[in-house]
Amino acid sequence: MPTLTIRKTLALAFLAATCAFAEVGPNEVDGPNVRVMRNEDGSRTIFTRSPDNRTLTKITYTANGVRQMTTIYRMDEHENPLSCKIFDGQKQELFKVRYGYRKSDGRLVEEQMFDSRVKRINPANGEEIPVRRFIYTYDAQGKRSAPIAITLTPGKSAEDVYSKASAIDSPFRGVPAAPGGKHGK
Repeated sequence: MPTLTIRKTLALAFLAATCAFAEVGPNEVDGPNVRVMRNEDGSRTIFTRSPDNRTLTKITYTANGVRQMTTIYRMDEHENPLSCKIFDGQKQELFKVRYGYRKSDGRLVEEQMFDSRVKRINPANGEEIPVRRFIYTYDAQGKRSAPIAITLTPGKSAEDVYSKASAIDSPFRGVPAAPGGKHGK
């Protein structure tokens, strides 16, 4: 059996370190920090987690092994996503997402998705405007509801996007607001 010299050991260590930073391919096997999900349509999604659990990379390949999409999540110390970036198959950044949590209990309350290609700025305050928001609410037992999705289309009013005003009048129209903002008589 051949013995390992220092040079061979260093070469193997360098090779191992290089492979650790190489991209995961569509036929990668599951491991301690890698999970492969085989989808019904023949595509594969590969999840790779950094050893410190601060980064999660999700790469989706078509059934033919062509990279379709990459999402890179940045996580907090509790492994909750703080932000992510979404790339197409050619590694062009499409979207960035940020996640908001309630300070009192750490529950997810909102996701905001921004278009990375076209920055939309609110002229009133100079802040970037998300193209989509997901707002989460919780019932008394702490169960999260389905998200409320809000899509913000620049240059359009709600009537332009969702149709004209309803023929049904608001039940609150003409009712004066009570102190504290509640409707009443």
